[in-house]
Parts: sequence; C-alpha cells; structure tokens
Amino acid sequence: MIFKFFNKNNEKPNSNEEPVNIACLLIHAAKIDENYTSEEKEIIKKTVKKLYPELNKLDDVVSKAEQKENDSNHIQEFTKVVKSLSLENKTIIVETLWKIILSDGKSDIYENNLMRRLAGLLYLDDKIVGEIKVKILGKKNDIRS
Repeated sequence: MIFKFFNKNNEKPNSNEEPVNIACLLIHAAKIDENYTSEEKEIIKKTVKKLYPELNKLDDVVSKAEQKENDSNHIQEFTKVVKSLSLENKTIIVETLWKIILSDGKSDIYENNLMRRLAGLLYLDDKIVGEIKVKILGKKNDIRS
C-alpha cells in the first residue's frame, strides 16, 4: 500500500483525461471574471478539437471539464498535462487563454495574475506570454477596424 502512494506521482496521466484537464484550465480562465459565456465555451471547444482532432464528443469533454473544474480548488492538476506538451501546443493554449480573457475586450488584475502564474507553472517566459497577448490584441483590433 505504501508503494502505491509513492508510485502515484510517477503514474502517467490517462490520455483520455488530457483533453478534459486542458479544457479545465481554459474553463478556469473563462470563469475567473465570473462571466463564463457561450463565446468562451466555443473558443474552448475549438482549441480542444485543434489539439485532439480525433475527439468527436466535444460537448461531453467540456461538460466533464466544467464539473471537474467546479470541484477543484487549484489549477496545478490541470497544468501537469500542459507541461508535457510541445512548445507549439503550449503556445496554442496560451493563445486560447488570452482569447478567452480578452473576449470581453479587457483583462482585469485577476486575469493578468492568472496568466503570470500559468507562465511560471508551464515554464514559459513572461516575454513569450506577453508577445502572445499583444498578438491576440492586434487580431482583435483588426477585426474591429
């Protein structure tokens, strides 16, 4: 029994849970301003589909993720999966996080704080995260013009 306890941290995450955990992280960002919109939900679905094109039941994944995020009190369990992804996929996730945060046209101190924490948890340079934000802001401004 004690060996199971020590081996628990070495277990690989269930690959079926990867998209759910990534969706949890994105949902957490969407809910941080206490306004989880259908637009944000669609952004999350598109990102999960982009990262996991073989998935067919996106609504099920998002529903599971909403419940799991609701029951959780920290984001570290969601970032574990993301840490192991390629830089390209991490970038996609950070872009999505900024799209979600900026979907209402602004980012507040809680959202900015979340992004700083996530940069550290995902081992990403703050500069890269900032450049991605500027890129997303530029796209939003191009759309409005």
